[in-house]
Amino acid sequence: MTAHAQIETPDGVFTAIFSEKGLAELSFPDRPCAINSSGIVPKQWKEDTAAALRSVLRGEQPERLPPLDFSKGSSFQRRVWKALVEIPAGETRSYGEIATAVDAPGAARAVGAACGANPIPVLVPCHRVLAAHGKLGGFSAGLKWKRLLLEREAARAGLGMQPHESAAA
Repeated sequence: MTAHAQIETPDGVFTAIFSEKGLAELSFPDRPCAINSSGIVPKQWKEDTAAALRSVLRGEQPERLPPLDFSKGSSFQRRVWKALVEIPAGETRSYGEIATAVDAPGAARAVGAACGANPIPVLVPCHRVLAAHGKLGGFSAGLKWKRLLLEREAARAGLGMQPHESAAA
């Protein structure tokens, strides 16, 4: 079963794709998304996804997430994605810190690649992972989105963005 749902937010319409295991992909507004679905999204999954997405877009930690389907990732990617879910809103980690957290010290570049392959951005918060020395690094939806998400979370947490973070392009 594959099913999809459009989730309206103040920042645009996101597309969520669900498998029989849970949320498998989340696409940003105006981003191409291959939709080949025939199933019906369980109501609770759609509600949980919409509520969690809106929370993160406001800079808040979601109260709950829908079931997440990481089955399309490699074993290493799945470990990284699970570690990302543990980063609280308003906090960041470096690629190197995530590498250490998943028992792969020295694999910062591989962590970066796993972040880039993250099929569920925003809810699996790869935007909270920064390059060395607090630089923004990359983001699959572009640095404008990464900066926006981090600034909203920093504002909610009462933190100021570091000058090099907000000025990075």
